[in-house]
Amino acid sequence: MKLIKRHTVESTNVFLKDMLLKFPVEHMTVVTAETQTKGRGQMGTSWESETGKNLLFSLLVFPHPLKLTESFFLSHAVSLSLYEVLQRRQIPNLSIKWPNDLYVGDAKLGGILIENSYRSNIMKHAVIGVGLNVNQEVFSDLLPQAISMKKILGTSVNREILLAELLENMEEKINHCQPNHFDELLEKYTSHLYRLEVPTNFVDADQKEFTGKIMGVTRQGKLRVELENKTLRNFGLKEIQMRR
Repeated sequence: MKLIKRHTVESTNVFLKDMLLKFPVEHMTVVTAETQTKGRGQMGTSWESETGKNLLFSLLVFPHPLKLTESFFLSHAVSLSLYEVLQRRQIPNLSIKWPNDLYVGDAKLGGILIENSYRSNIMKHAVIGVGLNVNQEVFSDLLPQAISMKKILGTSVNREILLAELLENMEEKINHCQPNHFDELLEKYTSHLYRLEVPTNFVDADQKEFTGKIMGVTRQGKLRVELENKTLRNFGLKEIQMRR
């Protein structure tokens, strides 16, 4: 594992992808930063973080060859690896908000952005970006749902030790992200879903609001929602949002 530390970058994902364009980069190369000028989350959202307080890192992986239709299992593996480490750190009320945010109750603790590269519908590599709120105590008014490990535990967390724990567990999970483990990954991921089987307000791509219950995800990573009339619908990433 190669670790590259930078103080300020546009984003760790962008930094790592630029490296890939210039020279060969080995499996599990990690880039960390103290601050990002253009940190990104899912769906083009921004990621805000106080300099030197949190974990901001990206890693390059060459996973077991995954078909395009199997790529969401990598997201399962990464989400679960973070979930398990945080659970061992005694973080209560943890859940995974589909597709791969880490929540404590109704507050966001961390997020994951995975950018995959394919050739002939087979994954060549993935750049996995992670933002985890560790020691930040004050958040922007634009982030009313944000929370950190320090606010939860009441004490500062050693970021280097935490990073080492996360990377070790992520490497193990990613290396086992193979077809014979898919069912186990899907079962564990589903069991930890945020608002699983709880009536929830949503809005679809046409801005139509409705109420339903999350029942799980498909093998292609779509969210399975039971509507009020008891029918099931599957939604892709850009087809549904939860209402707060």
